[in-house]
Amino acid sequence: MKRLLLLLPVLAMATPALARDSLGMFGAWGAFRDAAVPRCYAIAMAEPGRGTRAFTPYADVGSWPKRGMRGQFHIRLSRHLDPNRPVVLSIKGEKWRLAAGGGDAWAPSPREDAAITAAMRSASGMVVSAHGADGRVFSDSYVLDGAATAMDAALLGCAGDR
Repeated sequence: MKRLLLLLPVLAMATPALARDSLGMFGAWGAFRDAAVPRCYAIAMAEPGRGTRAFTPYADVGSWPKRGMRGQFHIRLSRHLDPNRPVVLSIKGEKWRLAAGGGDAWAPSPREDAAITAAMRSASGMVVSAHGADGRVFSDSYVLDGAATAMDAALLGCAGDR
């Protein structure tokens, strides 16, 4: 319940004020359906961190069935980024260089989306590291408890919207 209360402000900022249906809370992750679009997504907040945050960081994996897109990985970082430095996601010893801009990062292709979400299913945590606009290195950490189930719930939530 505590995680749900922490997640609600993120949802309010992450998406427009449209009706969203909760598909469930699974560990540190929640799954939601936005019927107006339609889209479904699994989402989690980053663990509490040190330092000043410009944004409330969260990770999500979304699907837009009418656009033929599913399992897209996205991260809202806690700070503005240095546009000339890489953003790196680490999961269980594997690393991916993410496409990034402003305070967001995402997998650069559907192939990397699939690799990242597959790694998320079998890991306990993930860390995204970057250089902030101020030049300082920072990282946002995520617990992956419940991520696989939330991703599955999100996919099922939009299964009939093709």
